[in-house]
Amino acid sequence: MDLLLNCDLGEASDGDQLEVEAQVMPCIDQANIACGMHAGDPLVIKNTLALASQHNVSLGAHPSYPDRENFGRSSMQLPASELIACLQYQIAALAGMAQDIGLSIDYVKPHGALYNDMMVNGHLRSAVMTAIAESQATSTLMLQATPEAETHSCEAQAFGLQLYFEVFADRAYQQNGALVPRSHEGAILNRQQMLDQVQQLAQHGSVTTDSGQTLPLRADSICVHGDNPQAVAEISEIRRILSQ
Repeated sequence: MDLLLNCDLGEASDGDQLEVEAQVMPCIDQANIACGMHAGDPLVIKNTLALASQHNVSLGAHPSYPDRENFGRSSMQLPASELIACLQYQIAALAGMAQDIGLSIDYVKPHGALYNDMMVNGHLRSAVMTAIAESQATSTLMLQATPEAETHSCEAQAFGLQLYFEVFADRAYQQNGALVPRSHEGAILNRQQMLDQVQQLAQHGSVTTDSGQTLPLRADSICVHGDNPQAVAEISEIRRILSQ
């Protein structure tokens, strides 16, 4: 299975993080760029877009709940109309800045708690799909590859959307396809576990879950979290594995 490599970027808050992002960009195929609601700001967005353009990396909007205090990792109960408007605001901001330098947005990947919540809440998933379908910026949503992929594809088709199915290099999986919660021990894989999981995904299209069972997953892209220093440090090795 040929997998693209994506990374959550545009979340830098200091020079060191910006330097890390500059090192990551040449290794990836897709950049999920924060839109300011959980991290990033106009200057960070502009710099990240320029890096992506320099290395011919596909652009994804990475919107979130309006929650900078918790880095977008706390669930929020928003009316559907408010959430849709919030997402469209973020997508439009990134798309507009991209257009200024001759680029366009290829997909949307929600961030953090919003991403997790939409995977288990069909009404929330519909609100996300509505926001993208109405935005005019793109017609592709990136979401987590799970055993429910066929159902999610049918949902997306009803909104006129296409899907990128995503798997994770650095996160442990449960047997139902959900990620092990970050609050649980072992949720974040160590270096060797991560590289083994990438190898298994690339060669066999599956992961080994926290219960030791094999779980097949239909996937298009594999994610390295930009705020995981261990994963970022090994991104060139992950690139090598995926290129074999």
